[in-house]
Amino acid sequence: MAEKKKYPKGIYQRGNLLWLRYAGLDGKIVFEPTGTDKLKNAEIQLHKRKAEIASGKQPEIIRIKNYSFRELADDYVKWAERQRGFEKKVYVIRQLVAEFGHYPLRRFDTRMIEQFQTERLQKGHKHATVNRHVATLKHMFTKAVDWNMVEDGTLKRIRRAKLLEEDNRRLRYLSTDECRVLINACPPHLRPVVITALNTGMRKEEILSLKWDNIDLKHGDNGFILLDRTKNGQRREIPINTTVKETLNGILRRIDLPYVFYDPKTGKRYGNIQRSFTTACKRAGIKDFHFHDLRHTFASQLVMSGVDLTTIKELLGHKTLTMTLRYAHLAPSHKVRAVDILDSTLNEKSTIQKLYKKEGATNV
Repeated sequence: MAEKKKYPKGIYQRGNLLWLRYAGLDGKIVFEPTGTDKLKNAEIQLHKRKAEIASGKQPEIIRIKNYSFRELADDYVKWAERQRGFEKKVYVIRQLVAEFGHYPLRRFDTRMIEQFQTERLQKGHKHATVNRHVATLKHMFTKAVDWNMVEDGTLKRIRRAKLLEEDNRRLRYLSTDECRVLINACPPHLRPVVITALNTGMRKEEILSLKWDNIDLKHGDNGFILLDRTKNGQRREIPINTTVKETLNGILRRIDLPYVFYDPKTGKRYGNIQRSFTTACKRAGIKDFHFHDLRHTFASQLVMSGVDLTTIKELLGHKTLTMTLRYAHLAPSHKVRAVDILDSTLNEKSTIQKLYKKEGATNV
């Protein structure tokens, strides 16, 4: 029989967690859960409680109910309404609820999250997709601790689950001919969305949530699209070219709707255009292509046209040049031109001398 582990006075184990036992101001014994299985953390909490009592303050003990994951999800959805990409996040939360809805929050641990990752991969989900689910799950438990819905120990166990390694090297883009074929294959409601994506490099959510208030047609040659709430939180200005301007002018603007792209049947902005986009790609004979690849196409075509990477970085809204450098290999002519410039600079004097000598020999 295994010997029972001994703990310092005032600390004992109950289940998988450690509890505190101390006398309050009135002399009554208080039993308090620490929410952790780490002895060091429990000792810190016990010293804090004793210090409060010594100063004449009765510790305020928060009793946490045994909340379910579904209850957390309901509160989290209400909180997430203020966040960017709310519709996409709600979709992820619904899938998590379908998987974990009936589980008590205290039951979650590292093993449960890792099993979830394995099962998702076995069903054919990509690493990036699984990571989005796990990242959302972790943040939900972060808020659960803030809202006193679960102890900090549960959050620490969940955080031990590592995200999967992603392959961010994928770079799929269309040729100019393929762009024309895809645009022609799009139904009327999708065509202006795709044209805007190809000519601005905007993300799907940035396009679908675009409002007329974000468009300035008075300044510059054709105007600008002004994005305040971007993915990296920075303001971005995107010049409007002639194609985008003609596309925007061809959209029927409704006074009662702020959005540029909307469903005329429902009077609401488009939430998801994935089905119609997939159908358009099939009709155009374009395989292994996602909507986000339109952004890659925008950047790739600019690089191949000779636009410098710093300008492309600003247009895409990348915080650092590292993300933009993935397109650098598409501009081999830039490297050749750079070496030619260096050659002419370093050898300018010798070249002049050769020409002088050559001319002198001819005159003789």
